[in-house]
Amino acid sequence: MRSRAFKCSLHHAKKLFYRSANAAFGEIGRLASEEVVLQLIISKCIAVVLHGLEACPLTESDLLSMDFVINRFFMKLFKTSNINNVKYCQECCSFDMRSDLWRKRVTDFESKFTAFYLKG
Repeated sequence: MRSRAFKCSLHHAKKLFYRSANAAFGEIGRLASEEVVLQLIISKCIAVVLHGLEACPLTESDLLSMDFVINRFFMKLFKTSNINNVKYCQECCSFDMRSDLWRKRVTDFESKFTAFYLKG
């Protein structure tokens, strides 16, 4: 991205998530239960978005943008436009938002990076 400071664009990552999630959802549609669809999305599509992002400095706005993508998918899956219903469904499913997953991956990345360089 063009900026005075180093920034990463999430446009491509979000586009890949939508593409993979819609492809999976299009194949199974409403035939499978919400739990099955959600597990498929978690196991296959979330990894697409998070790949390599632990090396990127993300702002709070970037994290909210990432969370918005998953909230929209929950709205589609549970046929609602109420964000409170979406948040409730996410809590019931013990679903970690992508921003939380990104923070965990950054912490793991930094600890491994530090351990590698302190060892050598």
